[in-house]
Amino acid sequence: MILLENKRILFDYEILDTFEAGIKLEGWEVKSLRAKHGNLKSAWVRIHDGEAFLENFQVSPYRFSAEVQDRDRPKKLLLAKREIEKIEAKLQEKGRTVAPIKIYTKGHHLKCEIVIGKGRKKYEKRQVLKDRSVRKEARQALKNFNAR
Repeated sequence: MILLENKRILFDYEILDTFEAGIKLEGWEVKSLRAKHGNLKSAWVRIHDGEAFLENFQVSPYRFSAEVQDRDRPKKLLLAKREIEKIEAKLQEKGRTVAPIKIYTKGHHLKCEIVIGKGRKKYEKRQVLKDRSVRKEARQALKNFNAR
């Protein structure tokens, strides 16, 4: 079940590769995320000393918890060593970024889907909007044709 999603990434970036990572969280963070209280809008991934961290990912404090809650701390992503090396190699290329696209549950675990993307230019974004519009009109025309 998808808990949080950042659809803006799909518009702003051309997706080159995706990875599934576990997230190292505290108890109150898990409870809060399962209640869908978080923000992925400005989050990004940083690679440091062979480890991946989710930066600027804000989880709203869980209101029923008495623990000290640091909502802005970096969350460690659980990835295999070769996956981290692959991400680091792709980041060396100009114009590449790594960002989380969604947080979801898989069994009893919380997972994060991260993507390597290349930023789109303004004219490319306009083309994406135009293509979506054409596809939508074609679907509607086909639906109306089949309804007759």
